Amino acid sequence: MLIKIPAAALYGIHAYPISVEVNLSPGLGYAIVGLPDNAVKESRERVETAIRNNGFSFPRGKIIINLSPADLRKEGTAYDLPIAIGILAASGQIQREAWHDTLIMGELSLDGTIMPIRGALPISIAARKQGISTLILPPANAGEAGIVKDVAVYAPSTLREVVGFLEGKLSLERVFVDARSLFQQQSEGDEMDMSEVKGQLQVKRALEIAAAGGHNILMVGPPGSGKTMLAQRLPTILPQLTLEEALETTRIHSVAGLLREHTGLVTKRPFRTPHHTISDIALVGGGNYPMPGEISLAHNGVLFLDELPEFKRQVLEVMRQPLEEGRIVIARARFRVEYPARFMLVAAMNPCPCGYYTHPTRACTCAPGAVQRYTARISGPLLDRIDLHIAVTPVETHALSGSSKQESSREIRARVQQARERQKQRFGEIPNIHTNAQMPPKMVDEFCQLDESGRRLIESAMNRLQLSARAYDRILKVARTIADLEGCDSIRPEHISEALTYRTLDRATWGL
Repeated sequence: MLIKIPAAALYGIHAYPISVEVNLSPGLGYAIVGLPDNAVKESRERVETAIRNNGFSFPRGKIIINLSPADLRKEGTAYDLPIAIGILAASGQIQREAWHDTLIMGELSLDGTIMPIRGALPISIAARKQGISTLILPPANAGEAGIVKDVAVYAPSTLREVVGFLEGKLSLERVFVDARSLFQQQSEGDEMDMSEVKGQLQVKRALEIAAAGGHNILMVGPPGSGKTMLAQRLPTILPQLTLEEALETTRIHSVAGLLREHTGLVTKRPFRTPHHTISDIALVGGGNYPMPGEISLAHNGVLFLDELPEFKRQVLEVMRQPLEEGRIVIARARFRVEYPARFMLVAAMNPCPCGYYTHPTRACTCAPGAVQRYTARISGPLLDRIDLHIAVTPVETHALSGSSKQESSREIRARVQQARERQKQRFGEIPNIHTNAQMPPKMVDEFCQLDESGRRLIESAMNRLQLSARAYDRILKVARTIADLEGCDSIRPEHISEALTYRTLDRATWGL
């Protein structure tokens, strides 16, 4: 007897409809075909044991399981449940044929408990596109899948409950999720606040500009100057995620299996902090079974690279494409996957190997030329994609112990949001352009025009400070953001002057 159970296969951050075909015939044998990975092939032992432990009998005969279409790779343990239902249906142990309009996914433990899977949100979206009205998923994944409208999500706990539901003998409560209400409830409040940082007014100003224009930023300073503390609080001054951004971010984290159980939405901007020993594949994604990397997990949020020169050169260079295009394309001989990767890069580094080159009181002990060799670990093309370079100096003791009130993240975020609104009006419906940092050269010429005094100022500064030519567009973009923060339609000389102070590493005299 041949039975077909609707299911889905993950590919990148999307899910595609497949069919789990189970055929039971006289003879001996058990085979799974249709490009299954090892986890799928090992499902036989889990499925057989779960079936027996739930009071059913495992049929004798030749069992052939085909995951169709056969040219799409299937991976993971989520096919346990549809395979088990297919075997029970093919052997006549499920009396009512209610699976034709029901997409079933889930991992089975040996006692028949349904365990969590990856990619429940993309699977739910795929079910809606396919016109399937009912979705059976593990209880831990029902929250994220229930966000999708027009799909009835049910979350049985065991294999026996699934069979009872399909036969109409057991009633399950449908999982309803109000995405907008959930989003508003979970998006309120931050654990950290910029007011906790004493002093560092210039660095806070640079972070505000970076947040307002979506600019990448590099902080250079000695150990203990507060670089990490400041970076951790950057998400608190960024505009809150929109519902569309939250859904897109949730999809990526769902595919990566990083959503906490019973969590429906990612409502906070991601903040990813990979260690400097990370590999290039772990950073950009990929592998034998392609998974999102750190830059995709930071989509719509912040990627913080501490001790930037300590990262392998090859690892840093692979970021050049996603920083420019907001996506990463992973191409291998057998597959090609595209992941979104529009993030803010926040990097921190010591000014030299010993760390004290710019310290106000401690002397640098590095050998001559060591500072230049240290900063040279960061390539020019990568540095070209970082708009702001800011020097961070340690806070004096009296400022740490003082009681002066520090500006809160809420106050800074309000100004950032106003600047973002101006950019939204400026760029209108231009695709993939939402912030000043994303402007291509043609748009820089259009929206960053200078008057005569502004042109003289930037030309003089380029020559006097020995700035590189690649800094020109970056200075104009940052100046445009500074003007937006002040509500100015035009870029004035004072905006250019402030933007020039954020190009520390472009100066030819750095490290001499």
